[in-house]
Amino acid sequence: MSDVRHVLVLPDREAAEKAAEALGERFRLDEEPQLVRDALAGEDDAEDAQWLLVLRDEAGRLDPAELDAFAGEWEGWREEP
Repeated sequence: MSDVRHVLVLPDREAAEKAAEALGERFRLDEEPQLVRDALAGEDDAEDAQWLLVLRDEAGRLDPAELDAFAGEWEGWREEP
């Protein structure tokens, strides 16, 4: 098994929390995605933070294109490794 991870970048916490719930339903994940606050460089204000959903995909079964489209539904994107 490899340590494959996907990172979805979302604009705010509310979108990230809702997307995390929807991810589990749509993609039948083995484990919950990790929700991480990513403050923009030089910004202290929580409004200037992006939220990341980190998904482990050791089996390599998640399609990057599908994840990218999913993130787009939440006004986000998938980071390339």
